[in-house]
Amino acid sequence: MRRLCSTLLPLCFPLALGGCFSLSRPFADPGQQARYLTVANLPPARLAVPTPTDSLLSDDAAALWAHDMAQAMVGQSVPAIAQPRKKGDWWLKMSAATHGGAVVPHYVIMTPEGKVRAETDGPAVDMAGWSAGDKTALQGAAVQEAPQLAGLLTGIQANMMQQDPHSLMNRPAKICFKGVTGAPGDGNVALARAFYASLPDKTNTVTTTEKGADFIVRGTVALKTGAAGNTGHPVDHIEIVWHVLTPDGKEAGAATQLHDIVPHSLDGAWGDTADMAADEAAQGVRTIVTNFSGREHKPLPDGKAAPRKAA
Repeated sequence: MRRLCSTLLPLCFPLALGGCFSLSRPFADPGQQARYLTVANLPPARLAVPTPTDSLLSDDAAALWAHDMAQAMVGQSVPAIAQPRKKGDWWLKMSAATHGGAVVPHYVIMTPEGKVRAETDGPAVDMAGWSAGDKTALQGAAVQEAPQLAGLLTGIQANMMQQDPHSLMNRPAKICFKGVTGAPGDGNVALARAFYASLPDKTNTVTTTEKGADFIVRGTVALKTGAAGNTGHPVDHIEIVWHVLTPDGKEAGAATQLHDIVPHSLDGAWGDTADMAADEAAQGVRTIVTNFSGREHKPLPDGKAAPRKAA
């Protein structure tokens, strides 16, 4: 069997992961199957941000703060909207108080039942700018606090997952592998066999049937003829993409391997090349599954989060 270094110019495939390192989206609604992956009763697909009534701001400025906060949360992958809360909504209660000659914003994540789920103070803001409803001050307060609130929401979801025996925090993921297409030589079969053997571990199982699967993985290979390489010899470009999908067809992420190879060097048996490529790809797919499901996020226990000290 040929070694990888005799086929590929460098010694290994570089691996790029697409769409898999963003923050968990605890208030997004990814569909029925994805809801099953995390918890039976996820929050709705919206976080309401009502105009605060106790903000030390004029009505117009308070409405602007709510709008800025919703936009900042959208930037953190939380589909928030500045509007009055409706039945069934999780919502963000905002207020402000003076402390030490400055204004300290306060944020409370509320459940649909009106329970305080988590709360935190934002960084102190200059009193003059706040009282005047300065647009820069309001927007700055929202942008600074959004990551903290997104982290709290992620912790809330992780806590819900922890309590649900059916979530991926409490059981292995069921991954349906649909094979590889487009590879030269025996690549389709060799890569598929190697990937099927490499993927399973303590937190992931592999199958070939879609029924009951949490994720579906498909491998595609594209080979393009390239120009002469640095050594003056011609090279071909190979791209292997491992698409990770939810059962409803939504892409959870993609692990991509790119490399230059000697022309026609993979027209026959792939040998150890398939084993090494598949082993690296399996690591990437496991990372995508973990990040998409949020199963390694730290749960936020029930109760109030400790307010952060004002700057």
